[in-house]
Amino acid sequence: MNSPDIIIAGAGIIGVSLALELRERGAEVLVLDRGEPGREASSAAAGMLAAGDHETPAGLRDFAAASAKLYPGFVARLESLSGISVDFRRHGNIVLLPQSVPLPGHEPLSSADLARMEPEFATQGLFPFFIPGDTVDPVSLMRASLAVARRQEVEVRRHTEVLEIRQAGLRVEVVTDSGTLTARVAVNCRGSWAGQSVRPRKGQLLSLIPENPRLLTHVLQAPEVYVVPRSSGRIVLGATVEDVGFDKKIVPEAVEGLRKAAVRYIPGLSSAPVLETWAGLRPGTPDNLPLMGVAESPGIFVASGHFRNGILLAPATAKVMADLIEGKPPALDIANFAPGRFVAAGR
Repeated sequence: MNSPDIIIAGAGIIGVSLALELRERGAEVLVLDRGEPGREASSAAAGMLAAGDHETPAGLRDFAAASAKLYPGFVARLESLSGISVDFRRHGNIVLLPQSVPLPGHEPLSSADLARMEPEFATQGLFPFFIPGDTVDPVSLMRASLAVARRQEVEVRRHTEVLEIRQAGLRVEVVTDSGTLTARVAVNCRGSWAGQSVRPRKGQLLSLIPENPRLLTHVLQAPEVYVVPRSSGRIVLGATVEDVGFDKKIVPEAVEGLRKAAVRYIPGLSSAPVLETWAGLRPGTPDNLPLMGVAESPGIFVASGHFRNGILLAPATAKVMADLIEGKPPALDIANFAPGRFVAAGR
């Protein structure tokens, strides 16, 4: 496909979800990725979908809540068309906080409540709260999304690095390391490589496999660690947040710190062997809010900078960006995510 309607730079969950949405609306879409599709931040995430998390920035909460509402339908369509389960779990999160006064959307739990819900938990003097929240396996989600893209005849071209996106008359040129392509519209979904005030924030994670596959049902969020169960019995622990550029090296002391923190709250994990360690680069911005909208000039858009929430925000981002590309008012308010806001602020 050398002259598609729309070229998307970046085949993470944001770029591929947008490609599927645009294809559903009738567009011919080409997706380019500098490496293997979905192998950067999207596959490195833990897959928490808790829009009411106290760490979600205030300016993102309404959009995150709207995207969370879209998730059941989003998952159902991907699973139906791909035949791949994405392990969508709807048990909610138990949050441990240092204060007893609940934050908005946080339901206090008594000792009896906690013992009934998660008998293996030790609060370590912190106060437990419940918040609604789902989880998904990001690796399976990406696999399903790419399978649907193939089925829907969306070309996803790997190992094609985008060097520049520029206006060329009534068209847009996308300059790559293997030549120049043209399209009516191009969208920068390159995550940590997007430029536009986006910078990588490294996150290290690990997974354990306890003897008891039913050790944990809910996600645990504690000050030093979050613990995410999978239906397979695998448990994911995360995650550091580091400003170290594009360094993805695993630091044994960092992942061991996460493991020790998890064991303090769930002693039953003490004997669980480490299955895997990995790191990803989250695309962050100075205010931890994404960039969505028209970039440098008409026909060039950006959807990046989703930081810790790319998996959660994918369905809503796909909807609003497709609206913008079609010249329609977006279905959700994205005023907080204007791409030019850091230029105006001199950052």
